[in-house]
Amino acid sequence: MSLRPAWLTFRRYAAATTGMTLTLFAIGVYTAATGSGLACEAQWPLCSDQLIPAMTINPDFIEWFHRAWAMVTGFLIIGTAGWTWLGSFDRRTRLAATLAVVILPLQITVGAITVTVGGLVPGGYAVSTHAAHLVVALTIFTLLGLATVWGGGGGRGSARLLRVAATVGVAGIAASAVFSRAVPFVTYSPGAQAGFYAAGLAGHLGLVATVAFATEAVRSGYPGVSASAAGTVRFLAAGAMAALVATLLLGRDLVLYTPGWERLNLAALSVAVALAAAAAWVARDGDDAGAATEPIGGD
Repeated sequence: MSLRPAWLTFRRYAAATTGMTLTLFAIGVYTAATGSGLACEAQWPLCSDQLIPAMTINPDFIEWFHRAWAMVTGFLIIGTAGWTWLGSFDRRTRLAATLAVVILPLQITVGAITVTVGGLVPGGYAVSTHAAHLVVALTIFTLLGLATVWGGGGGRGSARLLRVAATVGVAGIAASAVFSRAVPFVTYSPGAQAGFYAAGLAGHLGLVATVAFATEAVRSGYPGVSASAAGTVRFLAAGAMAALVATLLLGRDLVLYTPGWERLNLAALSVAVALAAAAAWVARDGDDAGAATEPIGGD
């Protein structure tokens, strides 16, 4: 007899873990943007000689809350991988979830180094460690997204899920543009930076799912989606993802943000929106006619 409630499926658990990771990403950006990462006097895991600082909104609490959220999220990530090994999941799902756990210690280590400038690791609060922290976090988030997509509903997608994923990708990128430093709609404050990454990561997740579903449609077919249309969607979504990742990297202070970098950021954001919108269009309207006449690749 299982102690797990019937409503708690793997896909829901993995989706919740992915959502926690997205939120952690946004909290981390806010923490760094406010300078709160250095508030704990270069100590880790303690914060200003305390295990739990005063529960008031101040830099110490912001950094401590970021660490606490990261700890809970880390355990959820481990649980996701454990579930794939205990249940009947295919190799790709198990591999994605396991890789997320394998590189988790690296993310924890880089995070610890980032906030120990002048402490355990002199120079830890540097561009290189911030970049590594961002890239590793994005890798873990992507792996969790893939595990969620592949691990639910018997591992199969559908034409409807493909279209939903592509729509989420477009919506997320468009929403991120409102907060982006490349588009002066709002001041690029710490709150706006957190909003940019929350929306951008939602768009990234949609594109990851789009590529995964489109790849499956090319290989084994979805009713109502031709192989050629699925291949086009995959190509467009992958291009949008690459451009979006560039904007996510440029959203942090990893380079001296000159007018030239600003133009490059705007160009990358524009490409991401255009390619994602094209992928959503093909997924919605460009497949039905072809599916009636073109065979779909499969076994």
